[in-house]
Amino acid sequence: MAEAIAFDLAVELITKLSSFTLSQIGLWWNVKDDLDDLKSTVSTIKAVLLDAEERSVTSHRVKDWLEKLKDVLYDADDLLDDFSTEALRKDLLGGSKLTKEVRLFFSSSNQFACSLKMGRQIKAIKARLTLIGSEAKMFNLRHQTHSFKDNIIGRDDDKAALLKLMLEFESEENVYIIPIVGLGGLGKTALAQFVYNDEMVKNHFELMMFVCVSDVFDVKIIVENIIKSATGQAPNQKLEMDQLQNQLRGKIGGKKYLLVLDDIWNEEWEEWVSLKELLVGGAKGSRIIVTTRSLRVAKITSKCQPYVLKGLSDDDAWSLFKEIALEQRSINPTFVKIGKQILERCGGVPLVIRTIAGVLSFKETEKEWRSFKDNEFTRIAQNEGKILATLKMSYDHLPSHLKHCFAYCRLYPKDHEIRVQTLVQFWIAQGFVKQLNPSQSLEEIGFVYFKDLNERGFFQEVGEGYSWEGLTCKMHDLMHDPAESVAGTESSIVDSNEIASKVGEKCRHISIALSLIPLFKGKKLRTLLHFPNNIDQNLSDETWDFIISNCRCLRVLEMNGLDFKMIPRSIYKLKHLRYLNLSVNFSIKSLPKSICKIQNLQVLKLGLCWELEELPKKIEKLVNLTHLACGDCYSLTHMPRGIGKLTSLETLSMFVVDKDGSHDGADLSELSGLNNLRGQLEITNLGFVKNAKEEFKTANLKEKQHLRSLVLKWNNDDNDGGDDDDDKSLEDLRPHPNLKELFIGGWRGDAKFPSWLSLLTNLVVIRIRGPSNFKQTPSFAQLPCLQKLSIVDLTELEYLDDNSPKGSPGETESFFPSLKSLWLENCPNMKSWWRKRSIDDDNEDDTTVIGTSTMAFPCLSSLEIANPLNSMPLYPSLDDDLRLVKTSSRPLKQTMKMNITGTTPSSSTSSLPLSKLKAFHVHKIERLDTHMLDEYLKHFTGLKKLTIEDCKEVDLEGMEWQALKNLSHLEIINIPQLVSLPLGLQHLVQLKRLEIRNCSGLRSLFPVFQHLTFLEVLVVMNCEELELSAAGFQIFQDHTRLRSLALENIPKCRHLPEWIQHLTNLQILSLVDWPNLTSLPDEMRCITNLQQLNIHKVPQLEERCQKDIGADWYKIAHIPSVTHWPSAGYF
Repeated sequence: MAEAIAFDLAVELITKLSSFTLSQIGLWWNVKDDLDDLKSTVSTIKAVLLDAEERSVTSHRVKDWLEKLKDVLYDADDLLDDFSTEALRKDLLGGSKLTKEVRLFFSSSNQFACSLKMGRQIKAIKARLTLIGSEAKMFNLRHQTHSFKDNIIGRDDDKAALLKLMLEFESEENVYIIPIVGLGGLGKTALAQFVYNDEMVKNHFELMMFVCVSDVFDVKIIVENIIKSATGQAPNQKLEMDQLQNQLRGKIGGKKYLLVLDDIWNEEWEEWVSLKELLVGGAKGSRIIVTTRSLRVAKITSKCQPYVLKGLSDDDAWSLFKEIALEQRSINPTFVKIGKQILERCGGVPLVIRTIAGVLSFKETEKEWRSFKDNEFTRIAQNEGKILATLKMSYDHLPSHLKHCFAYCRLYPKDHEIRVQTLVQFWIAQGFVKQLNPSQSLEEIGFVYFKDLNERGFFQEVGEGYSWEGLTCKMHDLMHDPAESVAGTESSIVDSNEIASKVGEKCRHISIALSLIPLFKGKKLRTLLHFPNNIDQNLSDETWDFIISNCRCLRVLEMNGLDFKMIPRSIYKLKHLRYLNLSVNFSIKSLPKSICKIQNLQVLKLGLCWELEELPKKIEKLVNLTHLACGDCYSLTHMPRGIGKLTSLETLSMFVVDKDGSHDGADLSELSGLNNLRGQLEITNLGFVKNAKEEFKTANLKEKQHLRSLVLKWNNDDNDGGDDDDDKSLEDLRPHPNLKELFIGGWRGDAKFPSWLSLLTNLVVIRIRGPSNFKQTPSFAQLPCLQKLSIVDLTELEYLDDNSPKGSPGETESFFPSLKSLWLENCPNMKSWWRKRSIDDDNEDDTTVIGTSTMAFPCLSSLEIANPLNSMPLYPSLDDDLRLVKTSSRPLKQTMKMNITGTTPSSSTSSLPLSKLKAFHVHKIERLDTHMLDEYLKHFTGLKKLTIEDCKEVDLEGMEWQALKNLSHLEIINIPQLVSLPLGLQHLVQLKRLEIRNCSGLRSLFPVFQHLTFLEVLVVMNCEELELSAAGFQIFQDHTRLRSLALENIPKCRHLPEWIQHLTNLQILSLVDWPNLTSLPDEMRCITNLQQLNIHKVPQLEERCQKDIGADWYKIAHIPSVTHWPSAGYF
């Protein structure tokens, strides 16, 4: 990575040294000549770097030279950043001209002193660069290459799929192009050869050609190679391009041919088209197979869906490994065990497996195999072996700015879920993202970088959605190793004392365990992240002081979730800071005023700082701020005046209206010019706005075209006044039609919705929460993109729509065509879905509630009805979650009588209503008895989760549970007549989580519980009669899979019994409200895997478990985290 970073740093330095700002600085402080000399020196070295990148691959001397150069370039960059920051500070100084001059003279930055200091610093940097530049003359090294070939194992299914595309698929085009995409080493070339050499393929095509393209996409060379493959003879080297074209057309014209173009890297559409135009003359049925690592290449070369090659299955991976590593030797069980452990890290990549197996094939003893696994295997990457060299090829083909971005990901632990927006903000803070197009924000450009890396296969498990703000991804384990290698000593994950002591002073980026920060020696850090490994993290004042004193070059600082109360005033000394995350620190009440002196700050994250009461008054000084994330800061009383001057803001999570004006807070007019806002904007306390009609208009929401989500909260409190909303019309809060999500909460004005709502045709999510005066909602049914609809606490609501759909014969009327999730709760006056019905609804046995020609909820997957709703559209195709609370059983009964084929477009999959349902929750359902529930559950063959709550007419013992063979999560809540677990539960062999709450009559878990040996989580709460600790009670003896046990308010249990020692895999134990529990058993020491012990409302025990001094501490000293949370239900 040093070479890529050094080159980009040099380019960046030259750009800065050529800027108007640095030119002005040179004139102000009389150092212009020094800056020009520095620019000349950097430019000279940059020319050397163009060559050094390739040579560093094979030479440690060049690599060391680049490391030294990179260190100086970083120092130079920090120095120029110092100058720019000083210039910005000077520009922002308030007061008269005389006041400014006096301030400057009496400060440490007076012009004369600053000039001398800057001149010395620039000359020192230049001298170091000149010395390093002189050393470049001694290097004269050559670039080396390598090639490989993979075995074919486990690719029969892939071959069959490709053969179908080649031999059977009817294409409109004469020449059909099939891209094969996958990581390096997966065997794309081998698979193409596998298909190419198949006898059916040979008999099907008149002409077959196989050409390796690789990274040099020269059309003339490729045409020469195609002709050579077709004829077996290379064309005359003296032929011009037009002569080669004629020769090629003569060979392929009118023939049904197969051409394999292997290993294409070119991403330029025009170059690809220039080649494709020469290949379209084949007969119908011709095929071109393109192999590439880049999804972008696949999209450029073909309109069809690429064939994405995946890793080998575990069985096939083992077959390949065994064929090479264990060939001609007897199968030793120890070799098998070690081999399979190694394979777990190989990701099913044939090249990786083949390389490792080849190494092990020469090792004869068990000792040698163990040594390889524990030592050499982890060092293969460091030795530039075939594994790293192969995977690193993708990195080598990246442009330099993407090399920065990929290597930075080394800071994330393996398998860590990466928030893409945060990652992009890190890149921006480090200066990796270049704004070449002023019409795009840096974040938009950074996301293009991410997509580019993703399409090249560097990330996996990338989520989906219409917004990228919440997008997450992971980096494959195999990609983590090259990232670590190319990052070198510049980046490190510091998670032990040993690593902390080894990390050098020149390290620039770290993610570190909090307790190790004081051990870190480096003073040139640009990134400090922390990834907590337990929940008991806290930050001391000493650690804060250490960071501020020793890490003055920081650009990125994450201090989230550390439970500190105060931020030191000296934080302003981190003047290079671009990204500061202080979120999830619940006790922070205010920020120091000095934070506004960090004028380079771009991102300030304060989300979930629950007690934060105000933002700094001079926040307008943060002129570079683009993201102010203050969502869920519920104690904020107002916004500071001047916030509207931050016109670069792209994120303003929450705007709090000053309730009574006592804080002299900003009014809504400050939102007027913030038209770059993206993501979500939440405006609270709208019920307290004075002169609402004018104020609402001045917020200028209709011009905020980039907003994804708008949250409008009135937050009215009858005791505070401010509940007269009649003049606060929603009409004046009209948003831009690009809006995707809308939340309206607590509006008590006019009973009608605003007219603009029907114009928001891009809405995907609508949430409406009362209390409000709405009596009828507008017709949401025709919004084409609506996927989630939530209506809660509308106490005056009577109907959801005016008329029911007609469903005329021969015409299909769309009814919520895209809706996936519907939630209706606490609308006590709701009479029906429709005000006017198209058919009679009086017949109890009606099974058609809307016309049969109407597509009712064709996409609905999740439905929650917590309302006494007697009539609504039915939902036979629901496939995710059904939650019915305090409502009529009639719609459910009608749904269960339906024939899916009559109402949904996807009737071929199943004819049983709700047969694909995954989760079912019933709570106090009118007229739902045991027989009815039992009959319904027999249909729910795919059910994974079942919750039965407060159903007085349901007898669990009388139910048949056999049909629920896939059930993994069962909750039984408030069933007082339950005395013991139903015998039928023993059939639930897949049950992994069992929760029993508020079952006051439950006396025993016998005799069923001992059969539930697959249980991983058990929660028992408020079961006053339950006995768990009687003599001889051993029901937990076989529950070795149990990893979480939560017990709350079980008064008959006076002690934890001996059986606790059998829970050898238990990781979490929570004991809440055990007033009679006086001590823990000695057997606690046997639970060696326990990671967390939670104790709350157990007075004597809390005292005995005090760290180091409690009488029971020795029994639990091995447990990493001891907490005191108030409810076992959290577990």
